[in-house]
Amino acid sequence: MRVIASSIRKGNVIEQDGKLYVVVTAENIHPGKGTPVSQIEMRRISDGVKISERYKTTDQVEKATIEERNFTYLYEDGDGFHFMNPETYDQVQVSKDVIGDAAAYLQESMTVKLSTHDVNVVSIALPQRVTLEVVETEPVTKGQTASSSYKPAVLSNGIRTTVPPHIAVGTRIVVMTEDGSYSERAKD
Repeated sequence: MRVIASSIRKGNVIEQDGKLYVVVTAENIHPGKGTPVSQIEMRRISDGVKISERYKTTDQVEKATIEERNFTYLYEDGDGFHFMNPETYDQVQVSKDVIGDAAAYLQESMTVKLSTHDVNVVSIALPQRVTLEVVETEPVTKGQTASSSYKPAVLSNGIRTTVPPHIAVGTRIVVMTEDGSYSERAKD
């Protein structure tokens, strides 16, 4: 299916020169003078090589036919990550290079969206937010109220982030999976 380059977004899969590429970043640039362009950074699915392309925003790009389905995360082993289709109970194994940075946020029984082309998994979409526990941070300073100053913290998945001053070790917080930023204190 051919689409204009300016409509390409992160996570889309593009077919170019008979190979599949997953879009890592897509940015539309509108200079003051000249033609607007779409700067697209993508990773070749077959071998993980990253390339960067620049298209005119009106150029046609071949978008691969992708099927998205919800899967439940089961576990990780030496072969990769294992997911189960909740409708058919079929299990699929996904390699570490397809999962990438998302691996840190995977939790047992989490529902994720896997994109497949033919029978190969090409990308993963995590839920927008996950709940994690703070395992290391500076102690709470008495009398310090929630101000604009955030302090560093390490979460149960090893990710470093910044949290408000009132968050202590052992507190469960909600973080955004896109960038690992603090969203709110968990309600559970």
